[in-house]
Amino acid sequence: MVNMTMAIPEQLHKVIKKYPEIKWTEVARQAIEEKAKLLESEKDPWKLYAYKRWAEEGEDAHELFEF
Repeated sequence: MVNMTMAIPEQLHKVIKKYPEIKWTEVARQAIEEKAKLLESEKDPWKLYAYKRWAEEGEDAHELFEF
């Protein structure tokens, strides 16, 4: 794995410091990973369709992700 450094607003930092039990690096990693998957899926029309169905129908459409 590679390391990445980012800047966040002071107000957000204050909120994060209130919850030291949360692994904030993992939260950030998952958010970045999800965004990257979404961007990649936009290149595949079937995956884009699946994401749109999932957004419209919620968890009932999870089987659409099993390609």
